Amino acid sequence: MRLARFLERSARSSLAPASDSRSIRRLLSLCRALLSERGAINSSHLAAETLDLYHALDPPARRAFFEALIVDFSPDPEDVGRAADAYRKDASFQNLSHLQRVVEPPRQELFRQLNLAPEGTRILVEMRSQVLREMDSGPHLEPIAADLAHLLTSWFNRGFLTLQRIDWHSSAAVLQKLIEYEAVHQIHGWHDLRRRLEADRRCYAFFHSAMPEEPLIFIEAALTRGMSDRVQPLLDPGSPVKDPASADTAIFYSITNCQEGLRSVPFGSFLIKHVVEDLRKNLPQLRTFATLSPIPGFRRWLAAELEKLESILVRAEVRRALEQLDGPDSDRIDSEQRRYLEALCAFYLLNAKRGEEPLDSVARFHLKNGARLDRINWLADTSASGMKQSLGMMANYLYELNDLERNCEIYARRSQVASSRRVQASAKRVIARKSLRAEPGAALV
Repeated sequence: MRLARFLERSARSSLAPASDSRSIRRLLSLCRALLSERGAINSSHLAAETLDLYHALDPPARRAFFEALIVDFSPDPEDVGRAADAYRKDASFQNLSHLQRVVEPPRQELFRQLNLAPEGTRILVEMRSQVLREMDSGPHLEPIAADLAHLLTSWFNRGFLTLQRIDWHSSAAVLQKLIEYEAVHQIHGWHDLRRRLEADRRCYAFFHSAMPEEPLIFIEAALTRGMSDRVQPLLDPGSPVKDPASADTAIFYSITNCQEGLRSVPFGSFLIKHVVEDLRKNLPQLRTFATLSPIPGFRRWLAAELEKLESILVRAEVRRALEQLDGPDSDRIDSEQRRYLEALCAFYLLNAKRGEEPLDSVARFHLKNGARLDRINWLADTSASGMKQSLGMMANYLYELNDLERNCEIYARRSQVASSRRVQASAKRVIARKSLRAEPGAALV
């Protein structure tokens, strides 16, 4: 009855035309049949038929289907209440097991059954991707996203993933995916890609057996002498190829999560650690493992903070510096302006918060993995994107293997930002000038 009323409302509101409404009814009927099916072979065929019908829906009809899943495939509140009461009265294993069964949404078992279809895993990843896009306009589909995230986190845990090095001899399909997915520093065609896969470069990706030609996440590294402070030389397709045996440092300059549907599935944290292990095994002379990372939210944060500045002198000073950086003479900015903008960037990375954690998404990723914020580099990325995001500044996060576990633990318990003394000293210039105020309780660590 709840489902019938929902579909009736959907048709009246033009959310789903009559033909789509019939398709959704048929699709939901197949979902029910799939939940009641006991034979594995029949379940596989039925799951494939269900996903074929799902694929035939247009985006608005899929949205209506997701909403119907929430209406008709959620736990029954009465069943949950009775099971909870029984467990409160008698905390037996049997009562706990029953409570766990009735609390789990039937949607989760439905998605497990759909995963039996050929390409089922890939389609479910795509399904969550669409749900996340729909959630940009409102959180009403959050139960679907949460159910899929719960299952995908289990199916894509580290034990089911394989780490592969990608080189010029990898399949053309995988190489093409690198060009398509690269989200940090665009790859401009095959010539550019080939340079990124030469002897003094490394590229690794995680793969899953259910999606063998689909990289889930990949990382690009340059083998260098010393820690790099500019990204353009690393990206230059015409740069000379150097002997990897002469390198003492691995610079991770791009990490791309390829599957939007796997957003928040935490396999990225394993990637750097396993890549470091492989590099140490094959190139034992490497001593330093660090990133050259973008600072994507800095300029947006600075623009907002400029409206809060109390000092007219500082406001005018920073605005003049921004205008100069946007012009043709960005390399002629005076040293005092440069130092102060670097100090503002250090302050942002150490003190700007989203809840208890750093506001900057790249900082959160590396700090959760145990890295230390080591250095901020001036005009490290002079591309249009780099200037727009962070006034061209980039950060080095240092992966010191002996400190990773300790840093991870401190960050997990206190969201404490592990940072070098020079970054701390730079940020203190902002506090000394009293042009910005740290949040209550914030500390430079």
